[in-house]
Amino acid sequence: MNKRIVNLFTNIFYDIFVTVLSTILTFSVFENQYETYELPKIFFIALLPIVTVFFLYVFKIYYVLWASSGFFESVKIAIALFLGVFTAEIANVAVFRSKFHLDIPILIINYLFILILILVQRFGLKYFITYKNASGKKSQISGNVMIIGAGNAGQSLVKELSYHKNTKVCCVIDDDKALHGQYCGGALVVGGKEKIVTAAEKYKITNIIFAIPSCPYEKRVEILNICQATNCELKILPPLYELHDVDEFKSKIRKVEIEDLLGRPPIRIDVEKVAAYLNDKVVLVTGGGGTIGSELCRQIASQKPKQLIIFDVYENNAYEIQNELKYNYPELNLVTLIGSVRDSRRMDYLFRTYKPQIVYHAAAHKHVPLMEDSPNESIKNNVFGTYKTVQCAHKYGAEKFVLISTDKAVNPTNIMGASKRICEMIVQSYNNRSKTEFVAVRFGNVLGSNGSVIPVFKKQIEHGGPVTVTHPNIIRYFMTVPEAVSLVLQAGASAKGGEIFVLDMGEPVKILDLAENLIRLSGFTPYKDIQIEFTGLRPGEKLYEELLMSEEGLKQTENELIHIGRPISFDEDELFETLDIMASQMYNEEANILSLVKKIVPTYQIPLNKQ
Repeated sequence: MNKRIVNLFTNIFYDIFVTVLSTILTFSVFENQYETYELPKIFFIALLPIVTVFFLYVFKIYYVLWASSGFFESVKIAIALFLGVFTAEIANVAVFRSKFHLDIPILIINYLFILILILVQRFGLKYFITYKNASGKKSQISGNVMIIGAGNAGQSLVKELSYHKNTKVCCVIDDDKALHGQYCGGALVVGGKEKIVTAAEKYKITNIIFAIPSCPYEKRVEILNICQATNCELKILPPLYELHDVDEFKSKIRKVEIEDLLGRPPIRIDVEKVAAYLNDKVVLVTGGGGTIGSELCRQIASQKPKQLIIFDVYENNAYEIQNELKYNYPELNLVTLIGSVRDSRRMDYLFRTYKPQIVYHAAAHKHVPLMEDSPNESIKNNVFGTYKTVQCAHKYGAEKFVLISTDKAVNPTNIMGASKRICEMIVQSYNNRSKTEFVAVRFGNVLGSNGSVIPVFKKQIEHGGPVTVTHPNIIRYFMTVPEAVSLVLQAGASAKGGEIFVLDMGEPVKILDLAENLIRLSGFTPYKDIQIEFTGLRPGEKLYEELLMSEEGLKQTENELIHIGRPISFDEDELFETLDIMASQMYNEEANILSLVKKIVPTYQIPLNKQ
């Protein structure tokens, strides 16, 4: 029999039993007062459990998950039992039409007996389940623990961790001075954030858990930076609204990641607008196996497109995202194709056969130093791969085309950035001569993407260092992969055609600070356990990145973190004439392709050693 049904009938049987038992015991105490009223007494004993179970059912007490219950459920039980006792007494008087009635003291005693017995059973079950789940199991959080935050989340966490023998919550930190010196779930609130370092030393803390889900982003970053000075392992408790049961409460506690220390709150998008835009559409993602492309595919798949087409030249990445989407979205109409955006016939076949309505163009070479040594490949893949995809989108009537661009396209000092600027110009030109709406999305470095500094630093730390930074003053704008994709989706939904969308990425981050934070988050001390070495700027690399050319300016959108750059005018005829020359020379390794790039992108700074 279904476990849920068994529990339902078990609880109903228990409630009937304790109701009858409590009433009989109450009458036994006052037996001498009711010797001439045997039949009404029996009627009351028989009726009370029926109406009691009825009201408990009406108040949905039999569907409560007692492992996560509390005061609210207790109140509902008390009200249901009161109505049961009151109804049984009224029915008794109405049926027998006599002077018989139970005195108020007897009713109160009977009511309290029943209430206590039912609450003992329900909450005894709750604590038994909680203890059973925790006892005998070692917590993943072991040793001495400090909790940041004495609110509801912190209190719940202290109580939860108290069931584990290998975990001891030694102290709690909270900036509310009224709480200092008080106890939070059994742990002393020792002070505000200024006490974090000294308390960690005093109590020999090994783990710090940040448990303020509603904390403003800037304050969270400030507190986590203080916590890093303790060399303790840092963890974060997610918002409580994301949690459904006790087990998930424990499993959702995660390590602090470098993303948590970015200097701005995460971007928010209009989910409903994006969903309406993608729903029941044929969507193509070129470069769909890459970091940005695969995340695009994940988020697009969740919006129920008519068909999703993954297109990538690297079959291993395409295979991985294909299997992931098939597992997570079994109803998704998914097509995975292998090919290069440089192949005109392949691209024409793709667009002719599947007629994509929305195109996200993420296929590109992106590694700056590698492209400096192979500039012609950057032009073949980035520029002409985009050109051919744009031509097919125009030819076969796609509704929208979204180009993934980069901040390196602004005043480029490397061929990768210059090639992306040319891509933006192609997109803007075709927007003026096509029914398809063409738009570009420009953002900074993506944390955790293939080849980005974070995975490189992590591998260097795993090997014991040193961590290599090109220059102590080099800075970059950073965003997470989901943020980058959110921006791309919002741009596609909001685009009217011809825009270059730019994310307000807050303050840039020093790569040196990033390296030091990552070393600390890994449990080491910079310059002591893990050394940091400076290797010098690489070819085509500059100390800082710009998101906009000064001439472009900014225009606000409905999302305060997303802006539109005013397009720079250029000679479209000259652009396409130069592209024709490029097409004839890019396969000649001896050709001076950089001079042609400079002709199209005057702000491109050719390295001195290549002039």
